[in-house]
Amino acid sequence: MASNAAVPFWRAAGMTYITYTNLCANLVRQCLKEPYRSEALNREKVHYSVSRWVDGKPEKPNANIAQLPFIAPHSGASAKPIVKDAGAKFEENLNVFKSDNFDADAFVQSKCHSLNEKEIRHLCSYLVDLKRASAEEMRRSVYANYKAFIRTSKEISDLEGELSSMRNLLSTQATLVHNLAEGVHIDSLSDTPDGSATTGSLNNEVQEPSDVEKWCTEFPDFLDVLLAERRIDEALASLDEGEHVVSEAKEKITLAPAMLLSLQTTITERRQRLADQLAEAACQPSTRGAELRVAISALKKLGDGPRAHTLLLNAHYQRYQYNMQSLRPSSTSYGGAYTAALSQLVFSAIAQAASDSLAIFGKETAYTSELVMWATKQTEAFAILVKRHALASSAAAGGLRSAAECVQIALGHCSLLEGRGLALCPVLLKLFRPSVEQALDANLKRIEESTAALAAADDWELSYPPTAGRLSGRTSAAASGMMTYQHKLSSSAHRFNSMVQDFFEDVGPLLSMQLGSKTLDGLFQVFNSYVNMLIKALPGSMEEEASFEGSGNKIVRMAETEAQQIALLANASLLADELLPRAAMKLSPLNQANYKDDSRRRPMDRQNRNPEQREWKRRLLNSVDRLKDSFCRQHALDLIFTEEGDSYLTADMYINMDGNMDEIEWFPSPIFQELYAKLNRMAGIAADMFVGRERFATLLLMRLTETVILWLSEDQTFWDDIEEGPRPLGPLGLQQFYLDMKFVMCFASQGRYLSRNLHRVVNDIISKAMAAFSTTGMDPDSVLPEDDWFNEICQDAIEKLSGKPKIANGERTSTAQLLLFQHNQFHPLDLMEVPDS
Repeated sequence: MASNAAVPFWRAAGMTYITYTNLCANLVRQCLKEPYRSEALNREKVHYSVSRWVDGKPEKPNANIAQLPFIAPHSGASAKPIVKDAGAKFEENLNVFKSDNFDADAFVQSKCHSLNEKEIRHLCSYLVDLKRASAEEMRRSVYANYKAFIRTSKEISDLEGELSSMRNLLSTQATLVHNLAEGVHIDSLSDTPDGSATTGSLNNEVQEPSDVEKWCTEFPDFLDVLLAERRIDEALASLDEGEHVVSEAKEKITLAPAMLLSLQTTITERRQRLADQLAEAACQPSTRGAELRVAISALKKLGDGPRAHTLLLNAHYQRYQYNMQSLRPSSTSYGGAYTAALSQLVFSAIAQAASDSLAIFGKETAYTSELVMWATKQTEAFAILVKRHALASSAAAGGLRSAAECVQIALGHCSLLEGRGLALCPVLLKLFRPSVEQALDANLKRIEESTAALAAADDWELSYPPTAGRLSGRTSAAASGMMTYQHKLSSSAHRFNSMVQDFFEDVGPLLSMQLGSKTLDGLFQVFNSYVNMLIKALPGSMEEEASFEGSGNKIVRMAETEAQQIALLANASLLADELLPRAAMKLSPLNQANYKDDSRRRPMDRQNRNPEQREWKRRLLNSVDRLKDSFCRQHALDLIFTEEGDSYLTADMYINMDGNMDEIEWFPSPIFQELYAKLNRMAGIAADMFVGRERFATLLLMRLTETVILWLSEDQTFWDDIEEGPRPLGPLGLQQFYLDMKFVMCFASQGRYLSRNLHRVVNDIISKAMAAFSTTGMDPDSVLPEDDWFNEICQDAIEKLSGKPKIANGERTSTAQLLLFQHNQFHPLDLMEVPDS
């Protein structure tokens, strides 16, 4: 029993102290008389009734305090007597709780003595559920109204600050007015008789000091104690109280002018001391977090908002400057790690400063502007540090990837501030742009120099890319896309392509820095330099191309054979038409996702390139055309001229035929036989090198044929001898010339590289020769056989030169047609108009 007596009744019953006190409060409400008892019970129902929420709507409470098991229900008939009895015993019941000897355990035990253990446990369980439901309801209510509460609190805080400023201003003005009024009053008193003045002073000496005067006397010492003990909130409250006393004294004239002036001076001096004390505390490095915010908020309440905001920003600046002392950049360390650590320090400090500024000062324009200027200044200082310790070395060494990663890290941290209204990324981009441009230029120069070094030893033999993957050892989406379409390139072209693919893996940040155009232009210059080296690799082009910009004194291995020379065109055309545009797709973010969805898709799809990239590809193809022109010009010159400089294509070879008495065996002239043989050989080589790109091979053969025929059309010496020579062109010469031109059109048509331009030029040449023959007085149509005769001879010549006999049905074919154009679906006349690109 002794041990049980030591345990409180409510604890033995399984109740907590809060449940127990709530129970006592409910019992007290039952002792009140009407109408106070009903009001208390109504308030209890509002605050403590349990409501269950269904579908977002509260159900009507099913239980309240009147249903507790120890409270007997009252019928309507006995309600009035009970109310009267409760009113009579109201004071007596309250005295029980007011007594210092009140024993809560005994009181509850006396009220619950009739309850057994089961009922008590049921009561406790009910009260615990009631408490739990009440806590849940309170939590829901807090969460539902939290934003509105915060917004209202901020608006009230701003309003209090404005009212405080107005109160200080009005107080100052009232003081000045009061001082002026007191001065006038003193002057009027000095004009009164001496007796009345003496009587008034004697009366004052007799009067006892009022409570206000006593409070004014003690007020300075009380404020000094609060300031010494750094009890900021109480000091602010006391200052406000002092301002209130001053205002009341001015209205009711409860203080003498001297005492009022003294009180005002005291308030002004202590306010200034408190402000200096708060400013000193805010400047201390040890003042952080909540303590700093309290000091700044108190300083703002004193009416010195601009100073408080400046101190807040300076405190955050000193804090992150102190933390930066432990951050030591190293020349051997990874620049991205330093950038990440520095970004974390700087931008977290800016973010915290923005949060504190918003919480204390709100969105007032003056403070927001100062915050933006301060954050911009810190961002510029951060960019200088990153450039000095991370970007400078990367940019100088051409480390575009490391420089881009540093920029990405900094932008990633900086972009988090946009949610706080601080858009500082443009500041960073402007400051980082020169360093990234330097890294970009160095990287492009490295690609050019590395490719040039390989070109000096390139054997110009085409092969598939190394099976080990890219030379850099990196795997990328572009590399995986290349697995489906692997093309043959020489070693220098493979190196150029792999370095370009690596280069475009690092250009992500260049888009946000608006360096996409500069990147494409720089890469075009590198490719143009590579094309210049390919032109130098053509025999006979050294003198012509020695003055190419960017070629310098670079040594290039010569392409001696026709296969090697066509390999030069295969390198340039494949890079310009497919590989480089495919890699450049990474500079188009809108198209990048679609491009990755299908790695087999070729970048020739014009709808997926923006105008800038289409123009860039056109420039690449124009550069390839320079190589194609040099190739065709060289082979045309080799075909027309001997090593000594004599021409194989002269007017004498036609004019002298009429003076020859030997029997003529009609066959195309040797130079056109050699032209057909050369085209036939090149068609076979191109069929192997331009798999899937037969159109380019067709255009190449078309360009070479046009070059030879255009040379003949524009050779003024040849036509001077034909038209104005000492001997005219005879019938046999005209017939041989007509046969040669028909032969060219025949094999060009069968080879599917008869363009409209070539057809027009050949017809013009024939017309020109016939016009020259007409000057002799003979009709050219009378001496020329029918076209069937020419066609038969041309077809026989093609069969003999190609070694292909007639097939069973009498149809004829050519080696060029079999080797190169068996998969082409376009007709020769479709190629008669071919654009330059």
